[in-house]
Amino acid sequence: MSLANHLEELQRKHGDIEREIDTALNHPSVDDLEIVNLKRRKLALKDEIEKLKANPTTH
Repeated sequence: MSLANHLEELQRKHGDIEREIDTALNHPSVDDLEIVNLKRRKLALKDEIEKLKANPTTH
């Protein structure tokens, strides 16, 4: 997989998680721990995206 494709896939996953968080926040029955876990996954993806953008030759 090329770097561009990998970045595109990570960004898609980041957006998917963002939508999941928005949906979860609109449903009061959703557990706060689930929202925290989604936010952690989203942040991890963002960190990976930023690393790849900052130094694309090492990955």
